[in-house]
Amino acid sequence: MKVKRPRPIRAIKKQVRRQSQEKEVATQLREALETLPRITNETVTEHREEILSTARKYIYPLQHSKHKVVIISASLFAAAVIIFFTYTTLALYRFQSYSTFIYDVTQVIPFPIAKAGPNYIAYENYLFELRHYVHYYQTQQKIDFSTAAGQQQLDSFKKQALQEVVDDAYIKQLSSKNRVTVSNAEVNNEVNILRQQNLIGNNNQVFADVLNQYWGWNINDFKRELKQQLLAQKLVSTLDQGTHLRAQSVLTQLNTGADFGTLAQEYSDDSTTKNNGGQFGFLVSKTNQDLAPQTISTLFSLKPGQISGIINIGTGLEIVKVISVQGDQIQGAHILFNFQSINTYLAPLEAQEKPHYYANVD
Repeated sequence: MKVKRPRPIRAIKKQVRRQSQEKEVATQLREALETLPRITNETVTEHREEILSTARKYIYPLQHSKHKVVIISASLFAAAVIIFFTYTTLALYRFQSYSTFIYDVTQVIPFPIAKAGPNYIAYENYLFELRHYVHYYQTQQKIDFSTAAGQQQLDSFKKQALQEVVDDAYIKQLSSKNRVTVSNAEVNNEVNILRQQNLIGNNNQVFADVLNQYWGWNINDFKRELKQQLLAQKLVSTLDQGTHLRAQSVLTQLNTGADFGTLAQEYSDDSTTKNNGGQFGFLVSKTNQDLAPQTISTLFSLKPGQISGIINIGTGLEIVKVISVQGDQIQGAHILFNFQSINTYLAPLEAQEKPHYYANVD
């Protein structure tokens, strides 16, 4: 009879074999775990550096390209600026262009046209004066400046415009020295006087259209020109004390009973009226354009036989008298005292501090 091995022994062998296999697996697992890298600050830093070093080979070329783009852009900009200033300089000082583009440039960049004493004169001031001459004679007089005759007249306008801005510069110097100024309120008041006399109309749009049509100006351009004119007039009035003394002397005589007509013949600077006792050769209406607005305003404020005080009309001083009123018109007379020419005061200053020109308009 065959005897079987006891089952426990087989089981033990299986168990031993299983445990041995498990032990081997456990040993391998432990060894594997022991060989795994530990996560620390140092290992994280090393890993990050490894990744960044791999990426740098792609980043550096991009940075280098960006640097090139900046250099190229800056170079192109610098070249454009140089070309722009070269073109503008040639257009102004060699070819003496007065185009709208060049004029707009001079309004932004203060290129000089001349120097009067210590002060530079902006090229824009010169073009402002020249362009309104050109506009008027091209649009209203139909002058072709491309012809020989037209070019000759243009050259004359250029000289005139340049002399005007030089004179304006000396006027500003003398005005500053004598503390003579013109406020915006004074300019607006002068505009209102002109409107009352219907010299510029009552409609702003109509006035603006006329300015643009005849002179290529807007209302601000007109006020700019008017302000300079008023400054010159106020300066002369301040400096010409002799004329003030003459007028005051005549007014004193009138107030003490002297005959108006006799004094007009003796003292008036108006050769067309003085021999007629100062009487105007026409009836004066409120819209009369032959007399200063201040004169008309004063005449219509007087009664027949009344004499005014001294009126400053900008170009001189005046005393007026109302002889009679005929409906809405007045028969009047005046005694005129002209101021000295502005050149009386500019010439010595110009001789002492001669202007220096940067553009030859001869």
